[in-house]
Amino acid sequence: MKVLVPVKRVIDSNVKARVKADQTGVDLANVKMSMNPFDEIAVEEAVRLKEGKEHHAAGTATEIVVVSIGVAQAQETLRTALAMGADRGVLIQSDTDLEPLAVAKLLKAVVDEEKPDLVLLGKQSIDGDNNAVGQMLAALLDWPQATFAGKLAIEGGKAVVTREVDGGLQTVSAELPAVVSVDLRLNTPRYASLPNIMKAKKKEIAMKAVADYGVDVADRLKVLKVTEPPKRSAGVKVADAAELVSKLKDAGVL
Repeated sequence: MKVLVPVKRVIDSNVKARVKADQTGVDLANVKMSMNPFDEIAVEEAVRLKEGKEHHAAGTATEIVVVSIGVAQAQETLRTALAMGADRGVLIQSDTDLEPLAVAKLLKAVVDEEKPDLVLLGKQSIDGDNNAVGQMLAALLDWPQATFAGKLAIEGGKAVVTREVDGGLQTVSAELPAVVSVDLRLNTPRYASLPNIMKAKKKEIAMKAVADYGVDVADRLKVLKVTEPPKRSAGVKVADAAELVSKLKDAGVL
């Protein structure tokens, strides 16, 4: 079984994002970048499918292909995935941050070329927070999909996914080939060892251009303004419950 894992280069989750002075976007200058955390979980699960870790049978996945769409520096993100255990990578170079629909169209073109049995990706990126690419990709491919996977099993040609819903847990199955987006509780990604980091430098990364796929990636959305969230006002200490109730009434909460 071939598994395709899309990964995105984003601002490191431990870094506080800064808005540009002209409010046109987020300032990426001299900022630490890393793999989107949800995508890292998807890579880890794909590697476990290959290694037979946890509840997976060894060799469930035979090849893992990671693909990224972004600037040339996204090769570093792909190398991280390769060091974790992916077999080869594909970088579609783009100097602009493409919208979810454009990303989904490009990924469909990659799927048509690679013909994977499973597309495993993070449920969303922590920069755009759109939570849309997986669903759009499944629609374009006309494949079944399972979202927010907290547990994944491959059984009898199906992806069996347990996902969190408001009322508890829901288990669904999707005939392969399928698209599965993963959530935080699926696993804890490994740290790549130094030997594997060295081996990853020799693994193949195919360099592509957006134009190679003949896909319309024109923007449909326009960002009007990006602003930081308002600063929280200081709290107030109260002496007892009666004063707390009084304050809440004054604030119109009660």
